[in-house]
Amino acid sequence: MPGSSAPVPTKVLWLARLERRVHAWRERRARARGQVPTVMPFPGYAGEDWVRVLGRVLIVPPVKQRRSGEYASVRGWRSFASVPIGFASVTVTVAGHDHQVVADRGGVVDTVLPGRLEPGWQSISMSVEGGESVEAKVFVVASDVRFGIISDIDDTVMVTALPRPFIAAWNSFVVDEHARQPVAGMAVLLERIAREHAGAPVVYLSTGAWNVAPTLLRFLRRHLFPPGAMLLTDWGPTHDRWFRSGKDHKSTNLRRLAAEFPDVTWLLLGDDGQHDDELYTTFTSEHPANVAGVAIRRLSPAEAVLAGGRTAVNDHSAASVPWVTGPDGAALLERLEEIGLIER
Repeated sequence: MPGSSAPVPTKVLWLARLERRVHAWRERRARARGQVPTVMPFPGYAGEDWVRVLGRVLIVPPVKQRRSGEYASVRGWRSFASVPIGFASVTVTVAGHDHQVVADRGGVVDTVLPGRLEPGWQSISMSVEGGESVEAKVFVVASDVRFGIISDIDDTVMVTALPRPFIAAWNSFVVDEHARQPVAGMAVLLERIAREHAGAPVVYLSTGAWNVAPTLLRFLRRHLFPPGAMLLTDWGPTHDRWFRSGKDHKSTNLRRLAAEFPDVTWLLLGDDGQHDDELYTTFTSEHPANVAGVAIRRLSPAEAVLAGGRTAVNDHSAASVPWVTGPDGAALLERLEEIGLIER
């Protein structure tokens, strides 16, 4: 209908322009203080002759560290204090070859480059404005690998109660990262699966913001989760909406992984506090040959209240792939053993 959708894009475009102006103002102030941008690399993944490179160009405020090298008392707001450098030119070196790529307006680098690397964890390098190169890790999936793991983060491996806005704000901006707790048994479950399937890629797919990626990486390492690629998103406005869609982010990346690795079947892990059940149901119906099974963690009553409710896990007994649920990692491990996805 004429004019029915015009007002919303106009408002959002104005908000997006305002966000960009704020970032530009913060960048000028930071550079005036003598600070320079750097690339914060995120773990990516790769196929036989290509690499998905992930990172973000930022001016990062200094953070005090303990002698052990661990960050001291890192509050959530510090993750959002960095200044993103939009449209920065980044040099990425893959297998000895330099490539010039441009970050998006939020400073995020998410691009695919040619390059042939050996299977397993490998290193590439990234730099900006002629500065010092930083090492980025990518997991190269061998051509004969047939199994992979895709796991949500919030309320699946880490207790966050993220969906409810005020709780999300408290967890994201106030809580000390050392106070965050892992979901019981999930580290053991993921490590067990990764160990049984040598060479299997692990992908952590979350609706969390790229700002918190360093915090999440330290959390996963601290609690002995297997390393993996990390696919997060940007919370800022787009050209046509106030906030990016977390559901679209997840569904797009699920379909992308299925297309990039057509011979891999994925074990999908999530929880019933967001949209994982719905997303995995849709993905399984569209790509049954790419799903080895689905494991959904059931939130406790208290967690469900904080999360704003629980998504009803429907009866999936007729599904073409195994579908299990449980309250924690130990229960999911037992269910996966019963159906043969994990050896007893």
